[in-house]
Amino acid sequence: MTVVHSSTKSDRLPPGPGIPHALQGLGFSFARKWTIRQATRRCGEVFTLSLPVFGESVIVADPVLAKQVFMANPDEVGNISPNLSRVLGPGSVFALDGTDHRLRRKLLTPPLHGKSIKNYERIFEEETLREIQTWPEGSPFETLEPMMRITLNVILRAVFGADGAHLDELRRSIPPWVTLGSRLAVLPMPSHTYGRFTPWGRLAAYRTTYDEIIGRLIDAVAADPDLDSRDDVLSLLLRSTYDDGSSMSREDVGDELLTLLAAGHETTAATLGWAFERLSRHPEVLDRLAAEVDSDDNTYRQAAILEVQRTRTIIDFAGRHVYAPSFELGDWVIPHGYSILVAIAQMHRRDEDFPEPLRFDPERFVGQRPSTFAHIPYGGGTRRCVGATFANVEMDVVLRTVLRHFTIEPTTEPAEKQHFRGVAHTPKLGGRIVVHRRQAN
Repeated sequence: MTVVHSSTKSDRLPPGPGIPHALQGLGFSFARKWTIRQATRRCGEVFTLSLPVFGESVIVADPVLAKQVFMANPDEVGNISPNLSRVLGPGSVFALDGTDHRLRRKLLTPPLHGKSIKNYERIFEEETLREIQTWPEGSPFETLEPMMRITLNVILRAVFGADGAHLDELRRSIPPWVTLGSRLAVLPMPSHTYGRFTPWGRLAAYRTTYDEIIGRLIDAVAADPDLDSRDDVLSLLLRSTYDDGSSMSREDVGDELLTLLAAGHETTAATLGWAFERLSRHPEVLDRLAAEVDSDDNTYRQAAILEVQRTRTIIDFAGRHVYAPSFELGDWVIPHGYSILVAIAQMHRRDEDFPEPLRFDPERFVGQRPSTFAHIPYGGGTRRCVGATFANVEMDVVLRTVLRHFTIEPTTEPAEKQHFRGVAHTPKLGGRIVVHRRQAN
């Protein structure tokens, strides 16, 4: 692979691989992590690629440059397009930029942090206990789908405030919609859906069903005489107002609830699936977790979660778009209209920040943290995942609950390969493990 450098004077673009643009696009579409690794090896930690959908792009795998991208003025380097708002709706935080984005995040932050999270821990544990009741002992089974059910039910209860018929309706309608939407999110969007027999037509039908259900749910919650004492996110959003006293529209509330589900359901479940896959292949880590689990300490468990996120990065890039006439990125000048993609998975493999990066070792996160922009599973800057704290506590409680009730049998099976589901990278075999129920003391 030869390396091609830009020859323009006004713009100073990083080098790029000297292969046809069509091959660059194919590599990114079908073997993204491998393509980024190869290009990084040959071109360095910042390079150009020509990509489908995103167009001419600069790929960044350097934490210093990533910080510059994430901390840039959003009027100059803002929301990438296309993004998940095509699936989630124009009221989604993914669709907003600048002041509108900042105000929406300010509204969303309280329900997903601090005291609110403590209120949700009971839901995290209840849903885990409900799911693990039927786990088989002594024979392999997949953990990914059980984790999908746990995280879906958690969000429907904690975020949507759904119960009874509403919970059942959303549980049936949302999973196929999210699965389809994640696969279509980064594909070119047709001008027409061409009916329910096409993927985009089915997506539109799912949305219609969702809007009907969520409309009834909003009406029911708004009419609840105990609305002021409810702690689900929907109730908090209905009670919240912007600085000028205005509140979110019903349409925006529906889009935002769906955003929180789409951003937190599959990604959290995928991370937990990988956690079981990784832990079952590292008995020394399992032993330390088992020794810790009956105490109130979660230092090592938190370190293990961070290491899973590093070694099996679920969302492998975060994107921005250059809206200014040009943007200075280190020694380079990126022209208007370019996309900038921060290669999160590649940054998590840097020797400088993570010695022996292919080794799974939670100890590297015990009592120490890498620089802020070296480990970024939730992205960074003003568009960092607003539900990061929610997801982190949920994963901690789920792992704690499982380990308090089961021992996980170590395995010498090869590591599971990664499977790309459209947005998240999941264990190809579903994170298979063998468990045995712990004996009560």
